[in-house]
Amino acid sequence: MNERRGQAVAAVMAVASVALTAIGLLVQLRLPPDWRPGFPVSPDLGVGLAFAPVGAFLVAQRPRLSLAWLMCAGGLLGAGNVIGGALLLHTASRGDLDVAGVLRWLEVTCWAVAGLLLAIVLPLYSPTGRLPSRRWRPVVVAGVVATLGEIVVIVARPTPDPARYRLPAVIPNPLAIEALAPYYDQVVSALAYAIAVCVVAALLSLVLRLRGADPVTRRQIAWPLIAFAGYVVFYLSGPSMVVPASAWTAAIPIAILFSALRYRLYGIDTVISRTFVAAGLLAVVGGVYFGASGLAGLLASGYHQVAGVAAAVLSGAFFQPLRGALQRAIDRMLYGPVGDPAVLADRLTQEVRLAGPADALASVVAVVRDGLAVGGAAVEVTGGRPRYVARGDVGGSPRKIALVWHGEPVGRLLIGEPGPRRFAAAHDERVIATLLPHVADVAHAVRMASDLQRSRERILAAREEERRRLRRDLHDGLGQTLSAMAMTVNMARYSLTRSRSTADELLRDLHAGMDAVTGDIRRLVYGLRPPALDDLGLAGAVRALAEEAPPPAEVVVEGETSGLPAAVEVAAYRIVQEALTNVRRHARAERVSVTLSRDAELRVTVTDDGIGLPEDRRAGVGTSSMRERAAELGGSCVIAAAPGGGTTVEARFPLASPGEPPAPDDSAAGSTPAIPTGHAPDSPTDSGTSASPDPAPGR
Repeated sequence: MNERRGQAVAAVMAVASVALTAIGLLVQLRLPPDWRPGFPVSPDLGVGLAFAPVGAFLVAQRPRLSLAWLMCAGGLLGAGNVIGGALLLHTASRGDLDVAGVLRWLEVTCWAVAGLLLAIVLPLYSPTGRLPSRRWRPVVVAGVVATLGEIVVIVARPTPDPARYRLPAVIPNPLAIEALAPYYDQVVSALAYAIAVCVVAALLSLVLRLRGADPVTRRQIAWPLIAFAGYVVFYLSGPSMVVPASAWTAAIPIAILFSALRYRLYGIDTVISRTFVAAGLLAVVGGVYFGASGLAGLLASGYHQVAGVAAAVLSGAFFQPLRGALQRAIDRMLYGPVGDPAVLADRLTQEVRLAGPADALASVVAVVRDGLAVGGAAVEVTGGRPRYVARGDVGGSPRKIALVWHGEPVGRLLIGEPGPRRFAAAHDERVIATLLPHVADVAHAVRMASDLQRSRERILAAREEERRRLRRDLHDGLGQTLSAMAMTVNMARYSLTRSRSTADELLRDLHAGMDAVTGDIRRLVYGLRPPALDDLGLAGAVRALAEEAPPPAEVVVEGETSGLPAAVEVAAYRIVQEALTNVRRHARAERVSVTLSRDAELRVTVTDDGIGLPEDRRAGVGTSSMRERAAELGGSCVIAAAPGGGTTVEARFPLASPGEPPAPDDSAAGSTPAIPTGHAPDSPTDSGTSASPDPAPGR
């Protein structure tokens, strides 16, 4: 209930402030010309129209914030100054000079107290509603004493000299102290200087608060600091700056509103940067223009066109270099030595050029941390090695930004808490926007390097496994058989002279052993490379596979399939073999088609009309083997649902262009394995349809 009552009171104060200010302005505009002020616009108009409404809004949002009530009270007093001055002049113009003298006391009191609240007390209590420390209390006391002294002296003003009075008639003062006449101007000036010192001290309190605050509080203080700094400049410049002072005064409560609510505080550094750059350009380019114009006018007297052209050329020559220099200077002032995101990007590029992917990632993280001035930064790479690289401590709840490379997520950028820097927020967004593509590129390079390393490891493991299998088969199988055959030959030779029947039996055993050896050798050779490829070629070997078991498969060959690299032939054959095995075991298909197509690449497609892929499919040994075979040669293998039902397996193998020598088989180590998408459940096949990776000859 108390909060609602406070909000209602603040709303009434806001409405009264705006209404009184508007009425006062209308009254001034209707005054006789002799009594009308020289210029109807004054800073009090901005005070009456802006401070109380913004203060009422702040009361609605934060009822206990003392700044909001200071703004409401100061705005209402400013409106009282406007309406009091207008009624004073209106009554005096109608001849009621005594009433005008009383209204003068009201105008002076409202003007002085509004200045005390808004120019001294409000900056001291911004943006938290509390003084920076107890040491600033004397400033408040001095401001109150100087303001009260100013009110008393002006209320006791002696009768002025009519010759120096700007109005048509002297407004009498019932409380005039004529003894003050010799000292009145000096006393009023001294009190005005004292108040000016208090105003500057209040601004200094914001500056000192800014130096010792954290980044968020700095941005919060920056809004009222810039607003009050502009006001102080106009205030000390005198009546000549009344128009910009009035507009600037109306903007002060908006700045305090942003500060109190912490709403979009990131924009303040942009405002400061653009303002300083624009002011510097205007001052320097204007000076160059007028200086060149005057110099050209002196040297080429009577040729005004020459002076104008020379001034324009010189100004244009100065413009762009000056703008860049000013921007760099402001960025350095606001953000420190790494203020320019373009400089950070150049530094990052140089670091990446001199390092491998893993070291480059560490350099990237270091540059990001320096550029953002945060406590820590880190990069997580999806599927990469190293997976996580950090500099500093990112904390328990870092900011997480996705790293995307050409539409593919490759990791995350983690940003820790901001460190001690001036206005970091807007600068952070510019730095992130500039560096994020570079970070994504390096993260992708780390993934590619990891994929390359894993591919090499798989190839090496497959090669060593194949060597181990060959060694075991040769030593334990073929070697033992040959040793036994050698012993049988010796025994048969000894038996020839003693027992021909025994020798004949031994020779029969030897013949059976030789048949077993032949079978073992054929099995070893078949494990290295299917003989059907050498006997029938790829197309014939695939047709032989298609006729092995039901359902029979239709084979379509498009283009010439002879002369293919041996590794491509083996991979294509094994993929067709595995696909047909899966169809016959799991698909329950009636029709199967196999297509071999060769142009710039070899495409192998196996399509069936079976039950299709299960919903909870996962990659088995066979489907993973097909993808790995294609990836090892720089190709791809996709397993997907066929239009109209069934499954399609499509493998693509890049081929060397005509006249270009084929790449060596082990060049496939640099390829990136395709991402498994799954197939119908499968299992390792028998020796004739092995699903294990089969390295190309020579590996």
